[in-house]
Amino acid sequence: MTTATATAPSLPDRPLRVAILGATGAVGQELLALLEERRFPVGELILLASPRSAGQTLAWGGRDHTIAAVSAEAFIGVDLVLASAGGSISRTWAPVAAAAGAVVIDNSSAFRMDPAVPLVVPEVNPQAAFDHQGIIANPNCTTILMTLALAPLAARRPIRRVVVSTYQSASGAGARAMEELRQLSRTVLEGGVPVSEVLPYPLAFNLFLHNSPLQDNAYCEEELKMLHETRKIMGLPDLRVSATCVRVPVLRAHSEAINVEFEEPFPVEEARSLLAAAPGVELIEDFGANRFPMPTDVTGRDPVAIGRIRQDLSHPQALEFWLCGDQIRKGAALNAIQIAELLQAAPAQGGG
Repeated sequence: MTTATATAPSLPDRPLRVAILGATGAVGQELLALLEERRFPVGELILLASPRSAGQTLAWGGRDHTIAAVSAEAFIGVDLVLASAGGSISRTWAPVAAAAGAVVIDNSSAFRMDPAVPLVVPEVNPQAAFDHQGIIANPNCTTILMTLALAPLAARRPIRRVVVSTYQSASGAGARAMEELRQLSRTVLEGGVPVSEVLPYPLAFNLFLHNSPLQDNAYCEEELKMLHETRKIMGLPDLRVSATCVRVPVLRAHSEAINVEFEEPFPVEEARSLLAAAPGVELIEDFGANRFPMPTDVTGRDPVAIGRIRQDLSHPQALEFWLCGDQIRKGAALNAIQIAELLQAAPAQGGG
């Protein structure tokens, strides 16, 4: 990835001209809500989307804002672009925005594995954000949630191998998939036959293996994202990761069952203490009541909830645990805004 100019590594310490590319989508809507909720210093808000959405209005900050079609001119004078419009659109427009002087935080997969583009989870590898050349990649939702849990453990004892199964909500496929789940659930409850138009199979009262393209090794694209992105974020290029990703009939918030093998035994209570104190994490554990994290615990909330931390009975150097996190929030929009906050909070840091 190259840009016409290399931007400063940090954002100015002043109200910013902020553009949201993909403002009408589920993540775009969450970005708008979080900018207001977190009182991000927005001096001017610019909403960009496809030509079919141009002219529509969205309310933010007490007034209506008109959506414009994305164009090169739209990025002139913009400080920050929060992009969540898909890989092909990001590949076209993110370099244009960066060349105009903006910092682009991109939520698509377009630049994640580009060696010139940092892939950042602020609680895990914050310094990587300052090595940007105009574009910073937001990781895949499942990867963000998992690395929040792995990082504090890896800092104490080296990790050898991770085996993860994900239970991914409809929100991972966007707002239209969420609405389809609502509609098809009603269809099933009324005795009808659900027919899916957004997802490849009906998700109502059903689940299926993730529908991203299968690769030659029989893993799907989503599963390989967890492998390659985790290695890059954690700076562990040889980390062994095996993932199985499943789409489940939950509106929003993903869940993951994770097995981690370490170089040496890791006492459960030590791991529990580390995770309970980790930034962005909350512990939900009541073994007496068999009560552990659920998607409803984290929907609309920032923390990733972790619980049922236990010794793997099959391996003396492995632990197992369960987590849930809001896919739209920490898995996408919140992480992007936290990267922007990081850049603005440390204007004196060098890089890139």
